[in-house]
Amino acid sequence: MTSRTTTGSAERWLVLLSVCLAAMTMPLTFTGPAVALSRIAADLGGNPIELNWVTNAFMLTFGATLMASGALADNHGRKRLFLVGLSLYVLASLGAMLAPDIIWFDAFRAVQGIGSAAAFAGGASALAQEFEGPLRLRAFSFLGTSFGIGLAFGPIASGLLISAFGWRSIFLLVAALAIAAAMLGLRTIRESRDPDATGLDWAGAGTFTIALASLTYGVLQAPQSGWADPLVIMLLAVSVICFVAFVFVERRAQRPMLDLTLFAYPRFVGVQFLAAAPAYAFVVLLVLLPIRFIGIEGMNEIKAGQLMICLSGPLLILPMLAGQLARWIAPATICGVGLLVAAAGLVWLSLTPPVDSALVAPLMLIGVGIALPWGLMDGLAVSVVPRERAGMAVGIFNTTRVACEGVALAIVMATLSGFTAAQLAAQGTASSTEAAAAAQLLVTGNLGATAQHLPQAGAAVLVQAYETAFDRLLIVLAAITVMTAIVVFLGLRRGAALERETAALPACQEG
Repeated sequence: MTSRTTTGSAERWLVLLSVCLAAMTMPLTFTGPAVALSRIAADLGGNPIELNWVTNAFMLTFGATLMASGALADNHGRKRLFLVGLSLYVLASLGAMLAPDIIWFDAFRAVQGIGSAAAFAGGASALAQEFEGPLRLRAFSFLGTSFGIGLAFGPIASGLLISAFGWRSIFLLVAALAIAAAMLGLRTIRESRDPDATGLDWAGAGTFTIALASLTYGVLQAPQSGWADPLVIMLLAVSVICFVAFVFVERRAQRPMLDLTLFAYPRFVGVQFLAAAPAYAFVVLLVLLPIRFIGIEGMNEIKAGQLMICLSGPLLILPMLAGQLARWIAPATICGVGLLVAAAGLVWLSLTPPVDSALVAPLMLIGVGIALPWGLMDGLAVSVVPRERAGMAVGIFNTTRVACEGVALAIVMATLSGFTAAQLAAQGTASSTEAAAAAQLLVTGNLGATAQHLPQAGAAVLVQAYETAFDRLLIVLAAITVMTAIVVFLGLRRGAALERETAALPACQEG
């Protein structure tokens, strides 16, 4: 159901601009605080756990509420949810800018995640109503490019703003972009919803949101408290119970939030693996590398931002080119090859000394590899369901993507901490307990505090232990990326072959 039956060609592209402006703010929100982490810590204080939540709070609420937001968009109006989400996002950004301490800051970051989920789900599903066929793939490749712009220029823009006006100014930038997106969307986006919607599947939305939030929170808390901690055990148990309840509810629901039968299709499964791939091949580096460059290697924010452009810069151009290449080359091939290229870049980076000029090429190779499937992912996600349920498709795909990013970041940080602790203990400079405590502090980029905590080691020993651990981590990430590339290629190729066979059946029967 829509409030207008037609949309002019020019107005349709203004809708795309509005959604792309909103999408651009989200990677800025993600990368900006990572660059500013040392400044935020100096100004607001906070222990390592509270500082980890600067990033984790946003990831947790964004991932946990995205699928429910997609269902709300289909049921109650895509434009409405887009505008409500942006309004909440702007208010939370201003709150983070004015936060008096780290606890308030983390709380506003969590609210930012909720607003982002609503705005993205509403905007992307509204976009799917405006374009069909090849134009839809092209439109979503522009959406991927807008993410690339935010990722490419986020670190350097944040570094410049921090140097000139302080870390709080980065939230003014994202608020301004969100306000511009809302004003444009208010004028151009037509209201639409699923005509067959029977109301939100509250039981499904509730059980899934609680399950995913509990899982993410438990994984995030485990590195600090230990896997045997009662709180961690309780969170993981709640997650398992709620996931089982979610499956039971969705199988009985007349109009489920997630149609579980979709998992019988190889293409749908391949798309979900594709959604997860950037989490550990690319997104975790957006957080880890600024911490390493600034906190461990001693670079300033601007220099670190320039290096980060090498990583994310390919997302400015290649997603659109990949959308064009998909006319002649199967998306399965583009996505599979792209992930293998990213894996090669991760291996190369692990073998490269931390010198500015030497880092450029491997960082760019990782960016090129991720950029190839990046522009195809959202379009492929929408294509696996009927257009009327585009909100569900966007919600499922991006829930997988963002949930994997949150969980991957927590696991990768814990793994890096474990590798670093093993290196410190192997050097004989600390006991295993002291090494574990020092490693948790070191992976937040606070080299000075770690040196005070472990004075017998010395800064040079700490840096060497961290760099060796980081290189080992990159090899692990490369191996996971290679395995994902194989699953994605086989799933998308098999799914496309099955679709062709199904399409050919009526013609054969007629003959």
